[in-house]
Amino acid sequence: MELFTKLFGGLLVLVYHCFDRIVIHGYLSGLSRPEQVVYFFRQVVGKAVVDKELLRQRTNDYQSWVEAFARNHHTPIEWAEKGVRKEDYVLRWLRAMERTQNFGVYFILRSMEQGPTFRCTVPKYPTKDPNHRILAPNRSRFTHYYFYIRDERLGPIVMRVASFFPFQSTYYLNGHSFIEQELNRSGIGFRKHDNAFLAVDDPDALQAAADRLSHVLIRERLDYWTLLLGPKFSAKERKQINLRRFYAISQIEYCRNFIFKRHFPIHKIFERSCELGLWHLSVDKISEIFGLRITKMLKGKLHATLEKLDHGHHILRAYCKHAFIKQYEKFSLFLRNEICSNNLADFGLKKGLEHLAEVRERFLGITERFAGFQARCLNAHVDFPLLQRLALPINVGSAKYPGIKIHDTRMIRLMQVLLHAGTTAAGWRAQQLHDAVVASFGLSTKRYGLAQLRYDLRKMRGHGLLERDGTRYAYRLTDKGVKVALLFVLFHQRLYGPLANSLFHHRPNPEFQPDSRLEAALHKADTSIRNVIQLLEAA
Repeated sequence: MELFTKLFGGLLVLVYHCFDRIVIHGYLSGLSRPEQVVYFFRQVVGKAVVDKELLRQRTNDYQSWVEAFARNHHTPIEWAEKGVRKEDYVLRWLRAMERTQNFGVYFILRSMEQGPTFRCTVPKYPTKDPNHRILAPNRSRFTHYYFYIRDERLGPIVMRVASFFPFQSTYYLNGHSFIEQELNRSGIGFRKHDNAFLAVDDPDALQAAADRLSHVLIRERLDYWTLLLGPKFSAKERKQINLRRFYAISQIEYCRNFIFKRHFPIHKIFERSCELGLWHLSVDKISEIFGLRITKMLKGKLHATLEKLDHGHHILRAYCKHAFIKQYEKFSLFLRNEICSNNLADFGLKKGLEHLAEVRERFLGITERFAGFQARCLNAHVDFPLLQRLALPINVGSAKYPGIKIHDTRMIRLMQVLLHAGTTAAGWRAQQLHDAVVASFGLSTKRYGLAQLRYDLRKMRGHGLLERDGTRYAYRLTDKGVKVALLFVLFHQRLYGPLANSLFHHRPNPEFQPDSRLEAALHKADTSIRNVIQLLEAA
């Protein structure tokens, strides 16, 4: 992270990190298992038979209460339309509540979704207890209620409540909404666009507000809204059984945002980060960023990819188990590194809400290592004296190794394959490397044999660009080798190739030039490019 700030500090206005999207499940611990449900209805409620009608009565009571709540508070309640994003549909009601500076429920949506419940059946054979019923966990499709809330501390949140027993609830929060409320309470000016802060009067106050989001505050607000909008239990029932909800983190995102002074460098930095990341984000680098060891027991994904969503934004992702870290630019306004986890057990963390501080500390380190990795890739500037030294033969002990020329096609091909180390966590063996080079470039074994490959590997190892994996005859690039390989490959792809193409490409005949200012400008540009090529040839 220090290297990233050192490289681009003059272009940055603001850097801050915070939680982004948080999805929390709320479970009724005292009613999550069938035996607990039977105890609740028989011993607490006083019902001898726990059957479908009894469970249906609880569902009907809650659904009637929701309808009455919406009617009494003049809150719109509708069925969610298929194919329509819920947050976009209710946005105008949120804007109206923000203009009036009110807090509370501003919309309720009904939705038919899958959820956990219980199935009650009569035993196939008679039992000693005539009231005995078989109660088993089950997933079925039933009505869920989405309560859209504007909270005075957390900002806009969404609470989804299942209408079937045991009434599991899900909460959707956003760390940026909490920061916005904190800055408004402190009277600090800021400019926020979409889901990022682009300017703020006091950057330290912004980061301090982000750090104040704690599990204690979240639990307090979730308990309040669950008591107000959740299923109703009497004081007697609450006294005799534990009806306090256990909050577990289902999905969580932590982001580091880079706000630049101008729009131009954002796209350039992101473009080069994607290009170099796809070359160099191998499995060993990904595991180093996530702080995990690669073993044979590792399950899930472990690779990097470049994705393009429907709205046209490219996203660089690096997957590790059930988590991923991504980088993207948005509206040419900011650059964001964001880690998302769907299973905190991948990091050895517990999913209880009380462990939120440990999640922040772990994810903060991951985003720092990812930013540091990108800074090292973007800082791959190699001075020309190094190229001159590489071109000269060197002596290592009694062995003499020839130089490496930047125009050596064999070395370019070998470096290009070595940079794609995503499928070889333990390094490349000579035979594997030879097969990859031959298959990638369509060569024959006579044109590029295994002995020639070993000769090239010795040259690279002699110049310190390659190292062995312990005592095994498997090879991987060193840090110096990665920088040199990137320079060689990108030089041929971005400079040498286009220049060579310009030498042999068809040039327009100036004798048939139309009498127009645009055509004159194009011929002038072509002449300038030709002069640059001639100067490079002379040099």
